[in-house]
Amino acid sequence: MPTPILTPDVPPRDGLPPGQRGRAMIAVLMGVALATLDTAIANTALPTIAADLGVDPGASIWIVNAYQLAVVATLLPIAALGEIVGQRKIYLGGLVLFTLASLVCALAWSLPTLVAARVLQGVGASALMAVNIALIRFIYPAAQLGRGVGLNAFVVGVGFAVGPTVASLILVAAPWPWLFAVNVPIGLAALALAWTALTETGRSGHSFDGAGAILNAVAFALLVLGLGDAAHEGPVWRILAEFAGALACGTLLLRRQAGHPAPMLAADLLKRPLFALSALTSVCSFAAQGLAFVSLPFLFQHALGRSQVETGFLMTPWPVVVALMAPLAGRLSDRYPPGLLGGIGLAVLALGMALLAALPADPSVFDITWRMAICGAGFGFFQAPNLRAIMTSAPSTRSGGASGIVATARLLGQTTGAALVAACFAIADARGPALALGLGGAFAGIASAVSFLRLAVRVQHT
Repeated sequence: MPTPILTPDVPPRDGLPPGQRGRAMIAVLMGVALATLDTAIANTALPTIAADLGVDPGASIWIVNAYQLAVVATLLPIAALGEIVGQRKIYLGGLVLFTLASLVCALAWSLPTLVAARVLQGVGASALMAVNIALIRFIYPAAQLGRGVGLNAFVVGVGFAVGPTVASLILVAAPWPWLFAVNVPIGLAALALAWTALTETGRSGHSFDGAGAILNAVAFALLVLGLGDAAHEGPVWRILAEFAGALACGTLLLRRQAGHPAPMLAADLLKRPLFALSALTSVCSFAAQGLAFVSLPFLFQHALGRSQVETGFLMTPWPVVVALMAPLAGRLSDRYPPGLLGGIGLAVLALGMALLAALPADPSVFDITWRMAICGAGFGFFQAPNLRAIMTSAPSTRSGGASGIVATARLLGQTTGAALVAACFAIADARGPALALGLGGAFAGIASAVSFLRLAVRVQHT
């Protein structure tokens, strides 16, 4: 492997000075919050946007799909680029692009204009998510890394969960363009803070593989499209073509980058048992979360007859408890094995989802709330230790690639979970939400078992 070329202002492995550390961490978390919220925030407003722009509701789904596809397709190439030019430059560029694209979204006058702006916004969000964990690894000293990833896990978990609620609150007081306009002042504030607080993290000596980036983008885009078509019972020929194309592009990418010192799809890191088990745990756990957060609104509104406002409040205990547990779990992960903490948390999540699936026919608010709180406690207790395990099991010179795997595993898990909800509805009709929650519990149980397997694995140092 080429010797990393480090710039003079690379922070030592004891992290940044405390004052600068706090400012840098706030800047990173602000960007992560923007990217995570916008993953789900537009869903709630789709009917309103479609009516205002005079387009078919079915066509408006591309407002969501364009953003998600842009994120999934560019995550790993941008993470690889971060190792070459430095994570700070990628993060600052992502903030600039995301903020400008948000302004264009707010000013969009047609569906094609809005979709194009959402693609650019997705690329900006991808840059923020691709390098955020790598930056945190340099912001915090090694002995306190769990605290940093705990705060990140808190922001990601809460952002994903409360996105629809935030959208509903904005739409009560303002028209839909404000869903995107509110990002502009926040993005500018984050940019000003990041510019002064973040320092260079070093650069590797290898070059960027443009052809590999194209293969990666096509492979992941086709995979996500195939999962979506399969869930919605699309034409069999198209589903097979999308999966076949994803497999072909992925195979070509792996062959092209075989022997590369820092491959875009970090297959070399997956040879490390702790890294591979942690990545698999992440995919399964976020699939469980996706199954829950897509199916629960249908359960509350259609099966239990709750209003949209009531549904928002009933969803609240999960992210609130995540917010309470994630920082605590992050601190504990600096002292106890992530395999143990993650396994316990995921077992609790599996229990909570099983209890939700077995709700009585006419549950009280308390019946729902304490079950949601159990799920939040389990998920919050798992996430930070798992992030710490992924990052510490990769060499420091591969922080960008490891950070890209973190974000990709999360998005693939959530996408798979959402696709499986549609399949559950097709199979079980009115019992679809309960089936989806039970399946989510099974995913969490599998993830718990995989997490405990990490206790038998030693960290592979470089």
